[in-house]
Amino acid sequence: MRITKGKKQENHDRIVTIASEMFRERGFDGVGVADLMERAGLTHGGFYNHFASKEALIAEASIKGFIETSTRYADHDVGDVIDAYISRAHRDARGLGCPAAALSGEAARLPEAARSVFGEGIAGLVAALESRLVANQAVGKDARAQAINLLAKAVGAVVLSRACPDTSALADEILNACRADCHAVLESSK
Repeated sequence: MRITKGKKQENHDRIVTIASEMFRERGFDGVGVADLMERAGLTHGGFYNHFASKEALIAEASIKGFIETSTRYADHDVGDVIDAYISRAHRDARGLGCPAAALSGEAARLPEAARSVFGEGIAGLVAALESRLVANQAVGKDARAQAINLLAKAVGAVVLSRACPDTSALADEILNACRADCHAVLESSK
């Protein structure tokens, strides 16, 4: 039985949504097509009706994750973004968090096309942060350099905190120290 174009698009979107969360939770290599399709309530064979390859899905799922992240922080003050991003809540919500913090290490080993999409997502985060810095007048001479610096500290803090055991005091120390440093950078720019 054939499905409608609308239903096919609905299934496609559901696969991308589930994959985006699963990739951030488990990593690209930690998600098999069969497991993904089962979770989506579809057959394994149906995957190739939607995607040419797993790399094509990785690209779409990464775009979705970066859009979610940008949307989540869109209208917030930079200080509030720093507080939310460099937090235990973000650290612990791997599947719903930022793809940069969850997958950058793995993205470096992706084929060029998928890595390019991931790089565009990071560039979008930098541009959004730069825009907020300028809008909030919380920037020194070079807003772009400051945005890159803040994003790198924020992503690094979450990555290092996640690498520690969940109950580790160091996990929280990393978040607290990096969050405080980001706020100090913002204060010194005013």
